[in-house]
Amino acid sequence: MTIPFLDLKAANQSVRDEVDAAIARVLDSGWLIGGPEVERFEHMFAAYCEAEHCIGVGNGLDALHLLLRAAGIGPGDEVIVASNTFIATWLAVDMVGATPVPVEANSATHNLDPTLVEQAITSRTRAVLVTHLYGQPADLDPLLDLCRHHGLKLFEDAAQAHGARYKGRVLGGHSDGVAWSFYPSKNLGALGDGGAVTCNDAQLASRIRALGNYGSERRYVNIERGVNSRLDPIHAAAMAVKLPLLDAWNGHRRAIAALYMDGMANSAVTLPHVPDWAEPVWHLFVIRTKDRERLQAHLASRGIQTLIHYPIPPHRQQAYADSPAAHAPLPIAEQLASEVLSLPIGPQMPFDHAQAVIAAIRDWSPA
Repeated sequence: MTIPFLDLKAANQSVRDEVDAAIARVLDSGWLIGGPEVERFEHMFAAYCEAEHCIGVGNGLDALHLLLRAAGIGPGDEVIVASNTFIATWLAVDMVGATPVPVEANSATHNLDPTLVEQAITSRTRAVLVTHLYGQPADLDPLLDLCRHHGLKLFEDAAQAHGARYKGRVLGGHSDGVAWSFYPSKNLGALGDGGAVTCNDAQLASRIRALGNYGSERRYVNIERGVNSRLDPIHAAAMAVKLPLLDAWNGHRRAIAALYMDGMANSAVTLPHVPDWAEPVWHLFVIRTKDRERLQAHLASRGIQTLIHYPIPPHRQQAYADSPAAHAPLPIAEQLASEVLSLPIGPQMPFDHAQAVIAAIRDWSPA
């Protein structure tokens, strides 16, 4: 038996007829850029996230970049980021000419540690950009309090957290702006690249929309130097089909995660830690072990596909070799990068596949 890490074909096949009809509707409409399908999805996703505005963009990195730029973050500014996030979070800061300042994660939750953020604030700090890693909400309230006290913006990278809840409230409208990715493997995935920003600030929303449309609010009238970053109407129509199913799909992920948490007893493996106030959507189920290569090989021998999120922290990437962060002491990020292993999970994953993963983990012992 082969157990895929994520069966995207099964996910899309489950809504194939509805998505085919949505694509046909886009083609028949003649609206191949923007138009009613994009507007409809933006309204749907804003309502789902309990936010006032949603602006569709080309991808998750564009969502982060345009959010920061529209908020006025630029050269000479610093933005606090997690030391162990996906590199896109850092790249977006660089794209606006600002400097990413890494702060360590809580080693239990893998999310940005609010208790360490204040000591990283300088006179140049303009914002904190927190990542909801693996689909588990970060602790927002202390970050919000800290940012308000210091006059900073709080932004969220929610690329992996569609539908996650923080203290009972769905993510999407807590802070000054939230960036989303609709990469096909996300909990809410498009048929290719896609992204969005949700926020409650009408002026910020208007500027993001203009920046993503060549800096134009009105055709051929360009108020600033923008870019081309717009959500494709075919992707929007497909996600409008998927969005009403998102909570059920996340519920299946939670059921798989519950099986893992209840059955995966192995003293050499550390399971995820979920605070009482967090309702993850388990975009990834990430365990830790000091003998990762042997465990990964053991699982592969049983036909179980695994991935590593992420094997090299941003400050150790060649891309940042010339930055001050390259020499920063970030031991938690480096330890996590050496120990994390992502197990199969998904909205269509059969329960017997989960049981096979559990059995394989229970049978394994490190060297």
